[in-house]
Amino acid sequence: MGRQEEISDYVYESATLNYSHSFLLPTVRKIVLGLGLEEERRRLFDLGCGNGSVGNEFHKLGFDVTGVDPSSQGVTLAKAHYPHLKIAQGSAYDELAATYGQFPVVTSLEVVEHTYFPHKYASTLFSLVQPGGVAVVSTPYHGYLKNLALALSGAMDQHFSPLWDHGHIKFWSRATLGSLLKQAGFSDVVFRRVGRIPALAKSLIAVARRDGTPS
Repeated sequence: MGRQEEISDYVYESATLNYSHSFLLPTVRKIVLGLGLEEERRRLFDLGCGNGSVGNEFHKLGFDVTGVDPSSQGVTLAKAHYPHLKIAQGSAYDELAATYGQFPVVTSLEVVEHTYFPHKYASTLFSLVQPGGVAVVSTPYHGYLKNLALALSGAMDQHFSPLWDHGHIKFWSRATLGSLLKQAGFSDVVFRRVGRIPALAKSLIAVARRDGTPS
């Protein structure tokens, strides 16, 4: 079984935003818009674009959006509901930059926790970001106090959800995600926690810059 086929049947029930986007997107929008990109440079690649709903939100903000996802169902929904987006089936284990080029902004929301090969994922992510550009990566937050709260409340099984096909297989902290991104070549990795108070945050957002002069 090939790498892409392993996760090609990840299930999407609709083409709408999901619950996690309610606390992720306000901050991610602020980060992306805060880059101050001129209209002609508003190009965004969504790595793990799912059903296209996140890409559509950035299209509304004036971005030319390209994205890939290994889920055949997700890509079908995206193409049917958001034909203005450039969506195709593919994964972070493909040589994406050779096909699509580089972008000032690459987003990858709630994807890295699903990766079987995180170093390949990070390498592909880096290759998609043009010099001077940024990657915005989010993942469920894990920190000592939150993990302790989960253990004390008896919520560990529900949180780690081992019965979920194609679910979360990596659990990232600021230290491990930062290390992964820096090993791939990113610099100036900064983090924001969203959802609940910071110690019990739902998700962690990393903003990673690639050194160089924007093209």
